[in-house]
This record gives sequence, structure tokens and C-alpha cells, in this order.
Amino acid sequence: QVVLRVSIPNTEHSIKEMERLTSDEAEAKRASKKELSDKFSPAICVANLPKRYIALKVMYFGPRFYGFASEAQMGPTVESEIFEALQKTRLISGNKKELQYSRCGRTDKGVSSVGQVISLFLRSNIKDTVENNDNTSVSPDGEIDYVKVLNKVLPKDIRITGWSSAPNDFSSRFSCLGREYMYFFWRGNLDIEVMQNAGTKFIGEHDFRNFCKMDAANVQNFKRRITSFEILRCSEKFEDDELWAVKIKGSAFLWHQIRCMVAVLFLIGQRLESPSVIGELLDIETTPRKPQYTMAPEIPLLLHCCEFDCLDFKCSTDARRGLRVHLEKQCRDYKLQAAIFHEALSSCCSSSESREGDPVKEGGKKKKSSCRHVPLMCRQTGPSFDERRAKL
Repeated sequence: QVVLRVSIPNTEHSIKEMERLTSDEAEAKRASKKELSDKFSPAICVANLPKRYIALKVMYFGPRFYGFASEAQMGPTVESEIFEALQKTRLISGNKKELQYSRCGRTDKGVSSVGQVISLFLRSNIKDTVENNDNTSVSPDGEIDYVKVLNKVLPKDIRITGWSSAPNDFSSRFSCLGREYMYFFWRGNLDIEVMQNAGTKFIGEHDFRNFCKMDAANVQNFKRRITSFEILRCSEKFEDDELWAVKIKGSAFLWHQIRCMVAVLFLIGQRLESPSVIGELLDIETTPRKPQYTMAPEIPLLLHCCEFDCLDFKCSTDARRGLRVHLEKQCRDYKLQAAIFHEALSSCCSSSESREGDPVKEGGKKKKSSCRHVPLMCRQTGPSFDERRAKL
């Protein structure tokens, strides 16, 4: 007689052992996947690829944005949208300092541009460009079409319009030779000739502390050079009014400088101030404190172009065609909106009504006839630069 002895394992112990083995295998798989992911992550891949110092020309329409710089307290900003697109297209790896990022201008909330310039290291299809990056040594053939690639992912109110190779020591801010702004306005009752003659007083190097928002903590030199000033008639009209633009070019500008200059020009154009007030405000010996006055609105201000002597912006045929199609569509859409507003205006105001009693227009706005003008030199003033510095 054979007696079979069968050892029945502890069922609970076996289940726990199987769970432990399964857990170890899952952990090993996760670790393997993480190692593989780290090895081939987009950031590491981009970091190992050739890179090139590139300047990008940027166009944007300001009403949606809280300024250009991403350091703004609120969002969105133009800069944050651009960096999101750069990361999405895997053109960058690293932070702004590592990328040697710089911008030409720091436009404020609502301000637009067709000529902003930024520069930074971007991924390149061309090898050996970091050590020797200049406009003559590298052919653009075979390079990434930066304009086309970025415009595919940027929002409709931001577009890249060109790219250029730049020396590695280039700075969009400090290498800029000049910046040109345009400020659009409806003529209304403004005396353009008087404004033009008065505006020429800005030309040359002056202390513009009375034509800016003073930042005494960060700015100690308020001298800036204006190289040209002119007022131009635009092609747009609205009923019996015409659109005009102030065009100002200078080496650099202070915070809100253009909007302050235009505000004073509007007062002169309405003959509320004498053209001589510009000279009085530029004379900081006799006028060390800025009179209180309201700046011109931000929406009509445009950064028109930035001047450099070492850049040659390129845009492929396909990218230029896509840019043109996009802008034409935007123009049509805004023309449709304007037509709707014009129809709404017509439905509210019969064409037979007399306009003789309308308030006087002021640079696209209506001036309240009951408001008595106080001369600039008789108004309350803010603290002087020295007084502001003493409080810091």
C-alpha cells in the first residue's frame, strides 16, 4: 500500500507572493519606460541637435494682450504665446538665459507691431552653426522654414514675418540702431499744419522726463534722440473725416513716451495749447516737474519697424503666400465688422439729421464742450526725479 502525501500550499501566502512579483514587474516596467522616455525626450533631443542664433521679425495686434513681455502681471502676453509656439514646435531647449533671448521693444498693453524683433538660439538643420554664425558663411538652403513652422501654431493675432541669422553676440535690444513708431488718429478738428510745425521741436537730443511715465527706480537718464518726425495722411476715410498718422523715429524711447508726445500734440492741434509748450516741457531747468495730463490711448499705437545693420530677414515663397492669405482674411473680417457697425450707426442716426450741433472731435474722440481747458503749465505737477529718488 502506497501512501501519497500531498503538501497543499498556504493559499493566502501564495496570493501575496504573486502580488509582490506582479508589483515588482510593474515597477521594473515603469522604470524601464521612464529611462527610455528620458533618453528620447523632446527636450534632450533638441538639446543635442544643431542650433543657431536667429533673429525673428514679429507682427502682432495688441488689443487682446497685456503687453509684449511675459513678466507682465496678467496674461496673455505676446511673448508667452511665442514661447509656447517655440516649445510646441520643439525649436528651443532651455530657459531664456540659456537661449540668450533678447527683444527689441517692450510694448505695453494694447499696443501693436509689424516690426518687433526678438533673437535667441533655435534648433537648426545646419551643423556647426553655433561656433561660426554669420550671414555670409551659411547658406539658407535646407534650413528650417521658421516662418512657416511657427505661423502654423501661433494664434491668429501673432505672426512671424521673417527670420535672419545673427552673430552670437547680437542683442535685439542693444544692437538696434533705431525704432520707428506710428500713431493713428482721426483728423476731426485738429490743425495738422500747426501740429507738424510743433512736432519738429522734438527732433534732436532732449530730456523727455516730462513726456513719459517716470520710472525713477530703474531709469536715471531721460535723454533720448529723435531723428525724424512727420504727420502723414492715410487712405482711410469715414464720412467727412480722414485718418492720419504721426510717425516718429528715434534711437530709443522711454516708458509711454510716444503716447505722452501725441497727447500734447493733440492739445496743440486743437489750439488749446501754444506750440511753445513743447519747448517749455523739454526745458527741465525751468520745468523739473511734469504737469498732470492724460496720455493718448494705447490702441492706435504701432511699433512700425526696428533698424539693424547686420540682419537680412528672409521669408520663403510658401510662407509669404500663407501670410498674405491670412492677413487678407483678417482684413475682410474686420471690413465686415465695420460694415455692420456702420449699418447700426445709420439705423440710429438718420442721414437727414443736422450734425452742426455735434461735439468737437479730438483725435478720434469727442470733446466735452462743457469742460474748460486748464493750460498745461498751470496744472498740478507730479514729483520731480530727485524727489522720487529720495523716496526710494
